[in-house]
Amino acid sequence: MANNSKILTADQEMQLLKPIDDYVGKIQSKIDSLRVDGTDKVVSLLNEIDVIKRDRIYSSDEKASKLKKAQADLETAKAVEAKNKNEIAKLIADAEAYIKAHYEKEYYQPVCESCKEERVVAQAKYRDKLVELEKEHQAIISKISDAQEIKDEKYVYKNRQFDAKMEYEKDLQQIKDRKHAAYAHRSHLIDLLRLSKFTFSETMADKWENYQYTFNKRNFLLRNGLYIAIIIVFIILCAITPVIKGVPLLTYNNILNILQQASPRMFLALGVAGLILLAGTDLSIGRMVGMGMTAATIIMHNGPNTGMVFGHAFDFSGLPVGVKIIFALAVCIIMCTFFTTIAGCFTARFKMHPFISTMANMLIIFGLTTYATKGVSFGAIENTIPNMIIPKINGFPTIILWAVAAVAIIWFIWNKTTFGKNLYAVGGNPEAASVSGISVFKVTVGAFVLAGILYGFGSWLECMRMVGSGSAAYGQGWETDAIAACVVGGVSFTGGIGKISGVVVGVLIFTALTYSLTILGIDTNLQFIFSGIIILVAVTLDCLKYVQKK
Repeated sequence: MANNSKILTADQEMQLLKPIDDYVGKIQSKIDSLRVDGTDKVVSLLNEIDVIKRDRIYSSDEKASKLKKAQADLETAKAVEAKNKNEIAKLIADAEAYIKAHYEKEYYQPVCESCKEERVVAQAKYRDKLVELEKEHQAIISKISDAQEIKDEKYVYKNRQFDAKMEYEKDLQQIKDRKHAAYAHRSHLIDLLRLSKFTFSETMADKWENYQYTFNKRNFLLRNGLYIAIIIVFIILCAITPVIKGVPLLTYNNILNILQQASPRMFLALGVAGLILLAGTDLSIGRMVGMGMTAATIIMHNGPNTGMVFGHAFDFSGLPVGVKIIFALAVCIIMCTFFTTIAGCFTARFKMHPFISTMANMLIIFGLTTYATKGVSFGAIENTIPNMIIPKINGFPTIILWAVAAVAIIWFIWNKTTFGKNLYAVGGNPEAASVSGISVFKVTVGAFVLAGILYGFGSWLECMRMVGSGSAAYGQGWETDAIAACVVGGVSFTGGIGKISGVVVGVLIFTALTYSLTILGIDTNLQFIFSGIIILVAVTLDCLKYVQKK
């Protein structure tokens, strides 16, 4: 120990580790020698066989001959591997038993104690440095009287304080690195012994250690501060609702109601999330919902329609129920996709900002739908239809399963397809994506088309949930909820950043908050204030993350 304290020098730390490394190293050498003609050769031959199968320079006979020889060698290597398996297992057990008995007590704990003491020393050093700088500063200030010189000295003093803080944080990071390296060395030894095969508990312990090592309070608050605040607000609402209204908020039925309301909105949020990923947006979502709801209600109406569209009363009552359902879905998707494709083409071809192209869409759709229907509601759809598409099974609303399916499909598209990877690339840097051979036009239009399909599905499901009642005014303001849900969920307006899980969380947060405020009897207009504050805070945090990255 250095200076009769618990602080270890680098040499002392190596001396503590040397017996462990020597003991395990000898065992590892024996294991490696046993694996040379067994496990190592099996891995090498499997790779060789794979290369031979994919290689086109050989004729069929040559390939068959080489594969036959490699397979024979593989069988021999597997036999050696099986023969040495028990002996290797005993050696591994011996090494692991030694590590378990000696590593923690004789090496890791002393290093942790040393790091703890080093942290105390670093803190004392930092405090002494600040006191020293303060004395120097006061001594200099007392000798000068010129205002500019005083101002310059204060500026220099702040810089020296900043340098001292940077030096202190550097010392803390070095201590943190030392402790983490001591922990990671044990995993390294086990990794070599077992060829990267860890137990579940060991994997979880390593993940927790890595999380602690990389944890940064500022970054954590930037990523999760809004979630924490909303959760606190929701907890407060859960606490005061029984007092004010005499009924609990967090019940099974209320949770199902929240999920049921969130399901159609999930489609809308997933659609606009792709556009936000491209650093865009969509202001026409609410009007598309109104248009889709109206079209779906007209087609699935209970009996002949009394309302008219462009002066004509449609009658689909003669169609079979199944045909009406499919026809309504197709019309909703086609109409929504038609308008999103137009916006996408203007955005991609003329570099028009999506704010403008989708705002134009919003006005056109609302004007067209209102003019065509005179703004009237078309009543209810056939009662049997919702029970066919979104029935409640033992009280469970199956509309939730539609949303789950949509989340799974869009997650797959974003994460497992070329289009999804291109979406992130274009959103992050369209110029670089274009240079790398990605068609920015096709990706942009594709994102708008996908959004239109999701809007169509969402409006169709909402028609089912509300049993019709479609009108041009329905869905007003839904675009703000969908966009806000994406932003709250971490889909960045700077482009190229976002996860499907974040979108899901954002939708659930907004729906739960709106539902809670409604139960409390908060005026709908006041609820817009809460939404506005959440959006403002979410975008502010997003901008802070972007500035920090820059």
